[in-house]
Amino acid sequence: MQESIVETSYGKLRGQTAHDVTVFRAIPYARPPVGSRRFFPPARPEPWAGVRDATKIGRAAPQNPSPLMAMLGSHVRVLDEDCLTLDVATPAPDGQKRPVMVWIHGGAFVLGAGSDPMYDGGTLARVGDVVVVTINYRLGALGFLDLAAATENRVPAAGNQGLRDQIAALEWVRDEIASFGGDPDNVTVFGESAGAISVGTLLGAPAAHGLFRRAILQSGAPNFVNPRDVSERVAREVLTELGIPRAEAARLSEVPVERLLGVQLRVANRSGVGGGLPFAPSIDGITLPQHPFHAIAAGGVRDVAVLVGTTLEEMKLFMMMDPKAKTLDEAGLLRRCERCVPGPDPERAARAVEIYRSARAARRMPVTPPELWCAIDSDKQFRYPSTRVAELQRAQGADAFSYLFTWRSPLMEGVLGSCHALELPFVWGTLVHPALALFAGTGPDATTLAHRMQEAWVAFARTGNPSTHALPWPRYDVPRRATMIFGQECGVEDAPLEPERRFWEFWDGIL
Repeated sequence: MQESIVETSYGKLRGQTAHDVTVFRAIPYARPPVGSRRFFPPARPEPWAGVRDATKIGRAAPQNPSPLMAMLGSHVRVLDEDCLTLDVATPAPDGQKRPVMVWIHGGAFVLGAGSDPMYDGGTLARVGDVVVVTINYRLGALGFLDLAAATENRVPAAGNQGLRDQIAALEWVRDEIASFGGDPDNVTVFGESAGAISVGTLLGAPAAHGLFRRAILQSGAPNFVNPRDVSERVAREVLTELGIPRAEAARLSEVPVERLLGVQLRVANRSGVGGGLPFAPSIDGITLPQHPFHAIAAGGVRDVAVLVGTTLEEMKLFMMMDPKAKTLDEAGLLRRCERCVPGPDPERAARAVEIYRSARAARRMPVTPPELWCAIDSDKQFRYPSTRVAELQRAQGADAFSYLFTWRSPLMEGVLGSCHALELPFVWGTLVHPALALFAGTGPDATTLAHRMQEAWVAFARTGNPSTHALPWPRYDVPRRATMIFGQECGVEDAPLEPERRFWEFWDGIL
């Protein structure tokens, strides 16, 4: 293993080269948000003297343990508030201008790290001749607690600290990535789940405009952005749990992080607070002046090409933690749909069940209440909002591409189906990790699928079009809705699952 030295604006870094990829780890892109700076916006890092060791894995943002992340093979070990770092994997820090791919990790805004081995950028960098950047950002209450209004500006944190961290990381890439062999004018930002929500939200953040040319949203869209009243309510709940009155809100910087994490967990588990993601980006009037969907529809990012998609059965992963979903009967399905499907029409939920049952039966897909619930909730939470991003961008003249991932997990005799996060080891080429191999599968078909997805992702980052020699990929246009299917067989299908998608069109006014 060889060492490599790169000089940045802040000082020199020592990385390591192996298997034709040079990796620099735990590079600070912002000053540590610790002590009195706990809830402050990110500030540029301090320069250092000499050569900084960039060969060791950095610290992840503080977070509570997660059995679900462990099942996915996540290895987030060392936690610390001093976490605003990023990793760079490059074919060579040689001054060439390669496409840059910046990854924003998922985890419901409360879990994960860009340094997780699941997101090892070595394969993409090597096979695609691209520079891969993976970032950490503040999570949970530390990253998304809106304290400004709740404390009458005694603590001027407007709830988007984590989002501003992401913007600061992209600014670092703009300023420094040329030293690592990357092209700062050809940046693609991509992410999955909360990372994809972040990418969609960045499309609506004025401070992020111009920092990337392309965006990939894997299983996520900005439909989870919270309105200001919800984020203020969550902040009041946290203060109440901590026993801190508004007038003494500055004491929040002194609360032990373990206690803050405990309160965060209790608030998140309390039904009715902030919907499904109480700690998430919010419309604060500053970083996010308006809802990202409205900003996209207004054409504010018409120069950004997008690639969006979901897995076929997103919610099957989350149903692992919802035992009642596995035994749903017709009455239970209808009750859930009445809560899931917005609008005043009491017949809308029954109509959803009818449409999904009929469409799935015609395709010879399972129509039991648990399967119908999975399909309805997957489309509501993930697939329909994702297609709206593509539609809105195309309406403004931007290039947009859509995919549907249908490969099924072999874990637990296939009960997970084509679930949330299943595409990750294929995109990253990390099927070699034992836990990920169990989750995603192995063999020649899996290897071929991984190669095809990596080639498409790299092609999109390089040119703005994911078409490859093996898989030509048309743009997503209405009414054709050409969609690339990634599964046991790959190819383009026009308007897949169209009756179900059409059902949700009434929701456009709400989005």
